[in-house]
Amino acid sequence: MGSTMVRPGLRSHAKKRVARKLPGGGTKVFYIRRKHYKARCAICGRLLGGIPVDPDIIRRGAKTLKRPERPYGGVICPDCLARAYRIAIRSG
Repeated sequence: MGSTMVRPGLRSHAKKRVARKLPGGGTKVFYIRRKHYKARCAICGRLLGGIPVDPDIIRRGAKTLKRPERPYGGVICPDCLARAYRIAIRSG
């Protein structure tokens, strides 16, 4: 038997390929969704709060659910934002 082509959605490497053993002794390739990572601050690398990891919310949710409603929300943490404000105000 020749190998058959998988469906088009599985031909890219967007999904991870994992070979698993089956109860009958054979092996099969399973296509699993890659792990989603929490957002981190662009300056200090701290984990950002208020940003979902769930891909369904990121894909279909409202913009206000995806990041905090403040300047640089979802990019830098509140501590780094406060530090940047202080530097900007003191520099004139």
